[in-house]
Amino acid sequence: MSSIAIITARGGSKRISRKNIKNFLGKPMIAYAIDAARQSKIFDTVMVSTEDREISEVAKQYGAEVPFMRSEKNASDFATTFDVIDEVISEYKKQNKYFDALCCIYPCVPFLKSDTLKLAYEKMRDFDAVVPVCKYPVPIEWAMNIKGGALTPNNRDAQNIRSQDLEPKYFDVGMFYFCKTEKMYEYNSLVAGKTAAYIIDGMECQDIDTIEDWKLAELKYKMLQDKCHIK
Repeated sequence: MSSIAIITARGGSKRISRKNIKNFLGKPMIAYAIDAARQSKIFDTVMVSTEDREISEVAKQYGAEVPFMRSEKNASDFATTFDVIDEVISEYKKQNKYFDALCCIYPCVPFLKSDTLKLAYEKMRDFDAVVPVCKYPVPIEWAMNIKGGALTPNNRDAQNIRSQDLEPKYFDVGMFYFCKTEKMYEYNSLVAGKTAAYIIDGMECQDIDTIEDWKLAELKYKMLQDKCHIK
């Protein structure tokens, strides 16, 4: 099964300037995604979709392909991830290159490991897609609402249910999406058909949208590295 890793790295960043190539503990942020994809050795092609020349150069330095630049339309705030992936697949088709499976990888994923991608890829053999998820730290049934300053349970009946009696719930961590290409087009979505969950440890789940997020990610990364050294 031929496969492609598509790392989506737009130049614009509203809250953290040049986030995708900002230095994260020794190397550009995007380098972590590229390294994980290349070291997994499961992809025929590892490419970066960007409209930004500087990001393109950094991506090439770390071994990714940038065979074409992203269109202005798909570099806008209104473009969806599906739009970007569709553009990449369409451009490769013009070169008579086709892929049975694709993995959309976001650029700010310093916790992504090559083994994670390999295991997710293996899981997809029995599914149409694979999405990494993380378990909510507390039952979502215990959620509360604030209306007019007053705190009220979202579900009063669930407040007295023990956590061990509630089924765990999971959220999309936004690291990557594995999908069989034909299924993506059949469902017009990267979460297509029979989708498997790949569970990520809570220490490796971290959105990086603000400077505070960035600092927390650095702290988590250092803690994980120290843990590995202790072993």
